[in-house]
Amino acid sequence: MSKIIRIGVDTSKSVFQLHGVDENEMPVLRRKLRRHQVLAFFGKLEPTVIGVEACGASHYWARRLAGLGHKVVLIPPQYVRPYVDRGKNDAADAEAICEAMSRPKAKKRFVAAKTVEQQAAQMLIGAREALLRRRTQVSNAMRGYGAEFGLVAPNGLVQIEPLAEQIALDVTIPELAREMFLVLLGHYRHANAQLKEIDARLMAFHRSNEQSRRLAEVPAIGPVTAAALAAKVTDARAFRSGRDFAAWIGLTPKNHSTAGKVRLGVITRAGDETLRTLLVCGAMAVIQQAKYRTPSPWLAELLRRKPPKLAAVALANKTARIAWKLMASRERYDARNVAPQQHAAAEKPETLKEAA
Repeated sequence: MSKIIRIGVDTSKSVFQLHGVDENEMPVLRRKLRRHQVLAFFGKLEPTVIGVEACGASHYWARRLAGLGHKVVLIPPQYVRPYVDRGKNDAADAEAICEAMSRPKAKKRFVAAKTVEQQAAQMLIGAREALLRRRTQVSNAMRGYGAEFGLVAPNGLVQIEPLAEQIALDVTIPELAREMFLVLLGHYRHANAQLKEIDARLMAFHRSNEQSRRLAEVPAIGPVTAAALAAKVTDARAFRSGRDFAAWIGLTPKNHSTAGKVRLGVITRAGDETLRTLLVCGAMAVIQQAKYRTPSPWLAELLRRKPPKLAAVALANKTARIAWKLMASRERYDARNVAPQQHAAAEKPETLKEAA
């Protein structure tokens, strides 16, 4: 058999399809493996380049295969899809991955494999996000059901406990309804308690991570955003510029230009939704503070011309570019020059609020 120069692997829960080519780009390997056969097969194979679609468990397989001496690249699915022939199946997907690996455009978009520590930190952030959603769902349910019985509480999570007290004292509410309110209140309190524990773990991660601490020095980045950036961005130097990094997060406008006419629409919302949300929320916090403090000339001029939410997206884009520079160069943020410089900056007060 000719020497294999690269192999595309289509992964799944239990079945793995392989497609390999030689120096002449001719297929020399088409094989289906069960999960328990994968490591044994690649352990006997001469070191080569292996391509895997960036998806669930792809980082695990990248680490395991790299440990066997192979070079593993992770390719975003959108750069594989154009090479899939008609009649999608596992073999066609593996062939498409193998073909996409050789294309210059796809090579610029390879995904860096994450370490187990980064994946653990991502799990911490994901668990916090899930609990926040759950707490919001339960609190909204309590407000909605309370309104059905004529009990309306003001906005804010601090009003949930007073609402529960009103429900307990209102004799016009049926006993069954009161029991259901107690069930919802139990879920709400449990989510709150778990969130406090996760917030403490997140703060401990932030304090122990040097990159996260440096990122938190940027005005629109707080500990949560800084920890998320440190956990989710494996190698900032994989991006050619801060502009590419902001586009990866989805903070750049959609381009639908033709016939020499430039048409820019809403932001693409591509990439990581959590990072995009945190950056925009941090930008909104800075804009809210601009009412009481003198903002930078750039932000002041932007707020004069644009609505606050549009200005927040623009500020989030700028913040993403600054964050990329700090991560890629390992420098510190210098507020005096509005640019990162090599100097010892004082640490900000550590708080989970994204305002600063």
